[in-house]
Amino acid sequence: MRVFVTGASGWIGSATVPHLLAAGHEVVGLARSDASARAVEALGATAYRGTLDDVAGLRAGARDADAVVHLAFKHDFSDYAGAGRTERAVVEGFVDELAGSGRPLLLASGLVGAPGQVLTERDPSTFAGPDAPRGGSEGLALDAVERGVGSVALRFSATVHGAGDHGFTSVLVRTARERGVSGYIGDGASRWPAVHVDDAGRLVALAVDKAPAGSVLHAVGEEGVVHREIAEAIGRLVGVPAVSVDPADAAEDFGWLGTFWGMDAVASSALTRELLGWEPTGPTLLEDLAAGAYDHAARG
Repeated sequence: MRVFVTGASGWIGSATVPHLLAAGHEVVGLARSDASARAVEALGATAYRGTLDDVAGLRAGARDADAVVHLAFKHDFSDYAGAGRTERAVVEGFVDELAGSGRPLLLASGLVGAPGQVLTERDPSTFAGPDAPRGGSEGLALDAVERGVGSVALRFSATVHGAGDHGFTSVLVRTARERGVSGYIGDGASRWPAVHVDDAGRLVALAVDKAPAGSVLHAVGEEGVVHREIAEAIGRLVGVPAVSVDPADAAEDFGWLGTFWGMDAVASSALTRELLGWEPTGPTLLEDLAAGAYDHAARG
């Protein structure tokens, strides 16, 4: 199949493209710059120049594809509402383009459930409607199954970790280095689901071939890693103590990440594993922290 991938040069995308190619697919990756185009081509894919703001261009890319994997997102936490509006417009464009074709549309989503409860693939997203985080794009796409779109929701763990990661875990490491302490919120008992980036990429490639329309998939290797243990591992890496931070001070101590750090989110991937035959094989988050995967963030 010819697979059009947004975010192909990004963190999860660059782990997904090799697995798609290994499965025999032709990959066309969205590239917003010369550097992104070179990165996409270095992976063995064909670069397609465009941006998330050019919905017409994205539709043209989808028009020539047998499947669309939408992994790109504007990670601008200074204007998260704006990023959500962009995301909704992009998914609306893909839905309109693919309607009636039955072609797969796989899109990235997140894992947010009720504190203390294990989120499963059967639980609906709490992000509903155009004003919700990520523009409520998961629900929008899944509703489009009735319009003949092969929509599949890819819910990624809070931390998709590995060597070179610049996401949430990397930010926590840099924050610990800058503040001289590795903080956890309250008693640190909250948990995050985690998955190694290569396992996440392999899941996406399997989903392109095997996931039926309407599927919700959880890219979860560990159901819930305790925040205090994460903070302690970061402290050992950076050489600073792990300390408790009052929830009222989270925003001041962690900036935009304070909204997410301390949030209790536990998720299962049992149904995903059964459906796809997927089993995570990569290192755990704590193993990655101990093995040097985040040395780049610790050094500054």
